Amino acid sequence: MRAVIQESFGGPDVLKAVTTERPVPLAGEVLVRVHASGVNPVDLAVRSGAYPLLGEPPFGVGWDVSGVVEEAAPGARFAPGDEVFGMPLFPRAANGYAEYVAAPSRQVARKPAALDHVHAAALPLASLTAWQGLVDAARVQAGQRVLIHRAAGGVGHLAVQIAKARGAHVTGLASAAKHDFVRGLGADDVIDYRTTDFTEAVKDLDVVFDSSSEGARSLSVLRPGGTLVSIMEHGDHELAARVAAEGRRFAGISVEPDYASLEEIARLVDAGRIRPHVAETFALADAARAHESVATGRTRGKVVLTVA
Repeated sequence: MRAVIQESFGGPDVLKAVTTERPVPLAGEVLVRVHASGVNPVDLAVRSGAYPLLGEPPFGVGWDVSGVVEEAAPGARFAPGDEVFGMPLFPRAANGYAEYVAAPSRQVARKPAALDHVHAAALPLASLTAWQGLVDAARVQAGQRVLIHRAAGGVGHLAVQIAKARGAHVTGLASAAKHDFVRGLGADDVIDYRTTDFTEAVKDLDVVFDSSSEGARSLSVLRPGGTLVSIMEHGDHELAARVAAEGRRFAGISVEPDYASLEEIARLVDAGRIRPHVAETFALADAARAHESVATGRTRGKVVLTVA
């Protein structure tokens, strides 16, 4: 099969398309013929060595996949021909930039019928991060007031839609050029973080979803008992202690595979409540260019590799 691997840490140019053996699914696993693979900022951090999650190269990065089950090992909960999507094995290597991926069948879910594989591949890591923060940790409810940092980004644009689907009043932070996009996602208010200090623009919020290491500043806009969800500072014990000392809740999120949540997300997609935005697509062999695009930090929504 074709796959993208790297032999060393470094810039995007270390990503090389090679021919290698396809994986063999073990008991309870499925072999997925990948049609598309999402690209996430964590992929870039692992590739460069800034976040040495997988140890020393060689390895293949990538976790988000959408495709068709090619083989189902004994005990797997899908059958050949089923369309599935997911984020298998994270934070261990899944080698998602490849034509075939072996995955535990309980770490993937049936693909939303409303989406093609490209858009389905944009969902897993980003939507699970938002879901596990807003739904599982913060338990966002109708009528609550929620602030979303980086509301136009890969995680942020899905967090806006998930919070709205829960009935929340949503304020998004985004540059002025992205305000129409964020409003189109359903945000009730949008703040230009470049010209306005959000700590002066909003107060007494129920939940802040922070994907920009603004936890300390975000604390000031939460009401007593409110929840700070952090995906960048999830291991910051000092921040967690400060949040608790000020009478707020801290929820540090490190995303994990969860087929049940993916099924809930798929239901919202098929009901028209969530729609992933794909800014650009690249061929598998152009993974380096895809990483360059994500590295600009200006992407609206997601970048996706087309595989088959």
